[in-house]
Amino acid sequence: MDFQELLARRQSVRRYQEKLVEKEKLDLLVESVRLAPSACNSQPWKLLMVDDPALKDKVAKATFSKTIAFNKFAVEAPVIAVFVLEKAKLIAQIGGSLKNREYPLIDIGIAASQFCLQAAELGLGTCMLGWFNEKKIKKLLNIPAKKRIGLVVALGYGPEGYKQRQKIRKANSEMSGFNGY
Repeated sequence: MDFQELLARRQSVRRYQEKLVEKEKLDLLVESVRLAPSACNSQPWKLLMVDDPALKDKVAKATFSKTIAFNKFAVEAPVIAVFVLEKAKLIAQIGGSLKNREYPLIDIGIAASQFCLQAAELGLGTCMLGWFNEKKIKKLLNIPAKKRIGLVVALGYGPEGYKQRQKIRKANSEMSGFNGY
């Protein structure tokens, strides 16, 4: 498939089959993150792939609560990917400080985007989850207290016959410009 087809195929999947993701595909997803660009090649992340069913369920349950239930579908996903922020190289830290930019957050977004595009190319579905109980997930995965979780991603096969939704996006004229704002 060409890149535009891949971009159209990638969507947030909120229902998953009870089907394990093959190790070869998980390895390709890890590689897609490893190859992601980052400020000063800092690669300020650690990707944790949670596929042990019992542990995965506990992590997934930490993405919703009784009052905030919109991520409840995450329990269906056979894999949860956790992007942990790591320290950027000194030159990226200095540059970020001088330019008032959080380069590691930008970098993790790029890495997660590559992860999700690779998943779509492999026939897998993903959903990025920004709402989660960081303290609980850190405890479950033995993430050091001073580390931060940047993003959690549900991963798996969408249900049989899952239809590609039409993407609703702003018109190009609303979200882009040439040679000025």
